[in-house]
Amino acid sequence: MGFQERDVISVLQKIFATSDSRLTVGIGDDAAVVSTQSQSIITSDMAVEDVHFKLEWSSPFDIGRKITAANIADILSMGGKCDYLTASVALTGNETLQWIENLARGIKHEADLAGSLIVGGDIARGPKIVISMTAVGSSPTPILRSGAKVGDGLYLSSLTGWSAAGLELLTREVSINSETAEKALSEFSAPSLDYEINFSGATAMADVSDSVLVQAEQIADASGVQINIDQTEISQAAEFAELVQLAEELKVDIFQWILAGGEDHALLATGLNLPGIRIGSVLSGSGISGVDMKKAPVSWSHFNHAKN
Repeated sequence: MGFQERDVISVLQKIFATSDSRLTVGIGDDAAVVSTQSQSIITSDMAVEDVHFKLEWSSPFDIGRKITAANIADILSMGGKCDYLTASVALTGNETLQWIENLARGIKHEADLAGSLIVGGDIARGPKIVISMTAVGSSPTPILRSGAKVGDGLYLSSLTGWSAAGLELLTREVSINSETAEKALSEFSAPSLDYEINFSGATAMADVSDSVLVQAEQIADASGVQINIDQTEISQAAEFAELVQLAEELKVDIFQWILAGGEDHALLATGLNLPGIRIGSVLSGSGISGVDMKKAPVSWSHFNHAKN
């Protein structure tokens, strides 16, 4: 190992140092002390080298952003604001201090976008790099998956499928010189979050990191309703024409990316007259309806066919 634990801690303390009034005790003690005034939302997520990220595909800065975004998205999906984050990292010992610093800067960058504070964590040694984060958020009235009502519309905060398109380019080692391909690769490496969308009027909501279909089914099951997805409405989204051109170049059904791709962090919400992209509606019944693909998604066996 080319560094000592105290060297890493020193680097992290400098990057994550803050005098924010919400933080009573920060990094340096055995635990952080924070002030809270509303209901707390707590979530955690883990990323493992060669499972969730590959060093040859992503920079340490992007890896830091990606795992941080995954945690923050879970808070946003419940109508909350992410206040605090902890980050624990297992390192192999082959990393440089510069690599670790860039990872930390990626974490800090995404946390700053969300207005969140990094308040602690841990480091250890292992055979693979593992990053585990916990996020603590707040909301006066958390939005659950179980509130969808018959007559609601189904909305996405932004068009999904970009991350899946980026993964397609990387796994097939396809080189396409276009802004669309660059955007897809960027969204795979470090998915952007829709911080500005206002879904406060949503009746149910979820983060679509596991794909639109998976999350739509979970909302349907939790709410006791049927979710009808309208692919014609999706095709009218502003970015659809751009993404479909890339799908055609790669001979991929675009709806495999949009509905079944996963690894995006858009929000899927039900409600009336919400902003974003309307992609369907809530009906009486159960399961998912309206999906028409050239081939069934890999996870299709986990879905219940619609029952009226």
